[in-house]
Amino acid sequence: MSRIGLLVPSSNTTIESEFYRALPPGVTLHVARLFLTQIATDSILSTVQDLEIQSRNLASADVDVIVLGAAAPSFLKGLGYDRELIKKIRAVTGKRATTASTALIEALQHLGVSRVVLGAAYDDKVNAIAQAFLESNGIEVLAAHGLGLVDNLVVGRLGSDSAYELARKIDRPDAEAIVLACTNWKTMDVVEKLERELGKPVVSTTQVSVWAALRAIGRIEGVPGYGRLLRDLAAPSQQTQLA
Repeated sequence: MSRIGLLVPSSNTTIESEFYRALPPGVTLHVARLFLTQIATDSILSTVQDLEIQSRNLASADVDVIVLGAAAPSFLKGLGYDRELIKKIRAVTGKRATTASTALIEALQHLGVSRVVLGAAYDDKVNAIAQAFLESNGIEVLAAHGLGLVDNLVVGRLGSDSAYELARKIDRPDAEAIVLACTNWKTMDVVEKLERELGKPVVSTTQVSVWAALRAIGRIEGVPGYGRLLRDLAAPSQQTQLA
């Protein structure tokens, strides 16, 4: 039995259910919450104030890896900020760790992707920060579009059709993949359908978090139904780098 520890924003009502459905037998999920209600820069920054306390709480369940399943709080300060948060988790727990943002970059590298379009639930300000984070990590963002939302509960109430429609809208021929950002936005149910229709990888911040967590605990069985990344989990590539 393997255990995944997941740190989620307190108002996130989506990522846990999407994670649970994708995990294979023999893997359990254990969750701690970090306070967040608004996807605005000040609120996002304060989300990680309790990072070390909640990480220690998860570590007490003897989890094998801790994932910060929150995209915006892990890319907010740009290049390298996700790694700083990983080091903090590691320092107080002794556990392997990653973040949704770290997993996103590594997943795109795994897929051999360097040009993307970005769709997100965020407003223009946070979406611009997400775009800058990708570009600082060597990923060219050809276009970025957000839903303009700030209230995280509102995001969680959206159906997955909103992700499907935005992905179809922003796709362009020169994009090698589509990125869907925000772990409170329902995306997992439409990834496979979008890939079939658009003929390219579609990655979401929840999907890549599951992918990184499974690789961290040594699971190599593919997980069908959620796109190429999880379906071909055992495909050879560079090892996910966890602190």
